[in-house]
Amino acid sequence: MEVAAAKAAQIQALEDYAFTLQGKDAERKGLRTDGVVIIHKGRVVYERYGRGFDASKRHLSWSMSKSFTSALVGIAEKRGALSLDDSICEHVKASRQDNCAITVRNLMEFASGLDWREDYENGGSYQTSSVLAMLYGEGRRDMVSFITAHERSDAPGTSWRYSSGDATLLAGVLDSVLRPELGRDWPWVLLLDKLGMKSATWERDGKGVVVGSSYLHATPRDLAKFGYFYLRNGCWAGEQLLPEDWVARSTQVSEPIKLKSYERGQDDVQGWQWWLNRPIPGVQAELPFPSVPEGAYAARGHWGQSMSIIPSKELIVVRTADDRDGSFSLDTFLKLAIALVEEQP
Repeated sequence: MEVAAAKAAQIQALEDYAFTLQGKDAERKGLRTDGVVIIHKGRVVYERYGRGFDASKRHLSWSMSKSFTSALVGIAEKRGALSLDDSICEHVKASRQDNCAITVRNLMEFASGLDWREDYENGGSYQTSSVLAMLYGEGRRDMVSFITAHERSDAPGTSWRYSSGDATLLAGVLDSVLRPELGRDWPWVLLLDKLGMKSATWERDGKGVVVGSSYLHATPRDLAKFGYFYLRNGCWAGEQLLPEDWVARSTQVSEPIKLKSYERGQDDVQGWQWWLNRPIPGVQAELPFPSVPEGAYAARGHWGQSMSIIPSKELIVVRTADDRDGSFSLDTFLKLAIALVEEQP
């Protein structure tokens, strides 16, 4: 890559941090980075893959999928297919009638109020974890029905709770309004094919609806295309796919997170299914990622997946991974990535 000669020390520092897999795969030692792609001002300036991976291999993105679902809501709004203030019951059948109070906007903000348990492999079972039951248990046959069968702990719009249920219910709403005209492959017709994401696959539930929270697979280079799409304000090949103000709206701190939050960590600041590097007015003054410019935002997924956009640097940083021990710091990684493109003093 073009930065190799001028930035040898910075590249070494990045690799010494991110590529530290040791021993056998099953031992899961070290930071298990599978792929990194860095794009600066529209050009790939760094790319490397870990053991068993190369540029042609797609990777499970886990919850990065949520940011794609968010984008598809924007496209649907621009087409006039739905409004953010629509009740979900204008588009899907809810298992519990009282959940018709939930709007599309509530789902975008993780503010459905549903009593959802987002417990993963280290703290949940099919009996106690909503997300495990949805992905692998009874919910996998019809995820919309499963999600909307949950009781609510709060009125919609009054609290923030990270929820794969909210994102997957969004995909159900989108499927209802877009499939009749565009067919079951509407995510490709409206977005993935437009961006040239030829590697993209997206798993479905038993009803044939894409799992909006979790199951998009793509190569790091194709994931980076999505980042570039947002860096270009939702415009691709001269076509404005998103409403012109959508990226700005999506990357502001959502209102419910200012009111009440469940199990929110220091770096959990969100807009519309994007992780933000912003303070929360009245709640948190510190930036989640203090080494990164304010205004950066990211799609993030389980076990270390990330696609970070730093508008002030015209920078996109994609990382696919298989982290398990919690030692990886996105702040540290992005600080090292930024060093690759900064001008020498």
